[in-house]
Amino acid sequence: MTRRERTVDVLVVGAGPAGLGAAAELAASGVRHVEVLEREQTAGGTPRHCHHTGFGSSRSSGGTDGPEYARRCTVAATRAGATLRTGITVTGWAGPLTLDATGPGGLERITAHAVVLATGARERPRSARLVPGTRPAGVYTTGELQQAVHLHHQHIGTRAVIIGDEPVSIAAASTLRTAGVDVVARVTDRPPTLPAALGPRHAAPLLTRTTVTALTGRGRLTGVTVRHQDGRTTTLPCDTVVFTGDWIPEHELARRGDVPLDPGTRGPAYDAAYRTHASGVFAAGNLLHAVESAGTAAAEGRALAAPVRRHLTTGGWPAGRPALAVAAPLEWIAPNLLCPEGDRPLNNRFTLRTARPLTAPLLVARQDGRELYRRRLLRPALPGRPFHLSADWLDRADPHGGTVCVSVG
Repeated sequence: MTRRERTVDVLVVGAGPAGLGAAAELAASGVRHVEVLEREQTAGGTPRHCHHTGFGSSRSSGGTDGPEYARRCTVAATRAGATLRTGITVTGWAGPLTLDATGPGGLERITAHAVVLATGARERPRSARLVPGTRPAGVYTTGELQQAVHLHHQHIGTRAVIIGDEPVSIAAASTLRTAGVDVVARVTDRPPTLPAALGPRHAAPLLTRTTVTALTGRGRLTGVTVRHQDGRTTTLPCDTVVFTGDWIPEHELARRGDVPLDPGTRGPAYDAAYRTHASGVFAAGNLLHAVESAGTAAAEGRALAAPVRRHLTTGGWPAGRPALAVAAPLEWIAPNLLCPEGDRPLNNRFTLRTARPLTAPLLVARQDGRELYRRRLLRPALPGRPFHLSADWLDRADPHGGTVCVSVG
């Protein structure tokens, strides 16, 4: 089969909020040939099948629903002049800035002056969580559930158990009730992290510090066996289970291109200019920090346009940037490379996650034995929820020094 070869200025992989935001801003700012590749048949990313409101708003209420938000992001990119191509799968790298792809038109090899990875994140399925038992029907992640209900209008079941207590768990509960499914329990191995009073729409028993030990049923799920903190085991009768949260970046393409990953986020290591360790390769959105809101992903896509334009003009790329790392119980920090040009993270703050609840944590940043920052947060930090570290101390960091470590003092 003949392979078509082409060259573009910027190639964006992924047409979710981050990729579309990057494409819209780049094309609107005068970059001539911006092309976006999306493996799905419809652009917009995860919001396409999220029918709750709040998209495009800083609050959970208000804004628009997910499909409308996805449509607006798509229209903004195409109106700005970006080329959007759906049903195209990127299969690998043929060079540092050359990608192979396949689609309805056959094989392609596309070389770019800059590549933007915006491949997003996914929830770990049951198999990746090593939950034993049989392999019956009725097992979903939140994304699979939302697609089944809102895109394919499939029958789900009658009684469901939700595994997880992150904000996405509430979206799963809403989707189940839309499908006429009774939510009999939410199960988490952590202490509670969401408000107890969620209102009638979300009322369901919340079993905290409880571990899923097995799924039962042959052709169809019949129950979820759990172990409580005191050692008791219980089987919750149900015909549907939804595994929520436990996000992992869609980093396969980055790994194939030997783009180094951050050990905490498991996405590409990157600086405040969204530059990875690979020259000419940028990244944005939930590939970098699974998982933040669609609005945050879109804002990051727009913010990386300026560094991409700077790279297209100068061709420069920093080497040997010091890493930012965290100490337990902190899990990760993003961005996680220092930026020698002085670029600041989005909203002038770093995003962190913690493995256990912290009440008014004292955050300390040190480099090479020097204390760069020490401040106590006024709010608690909870597992599965982002919290933030001001970037006001960056001027005191040595861009040629050692690793900056952020810890709880």
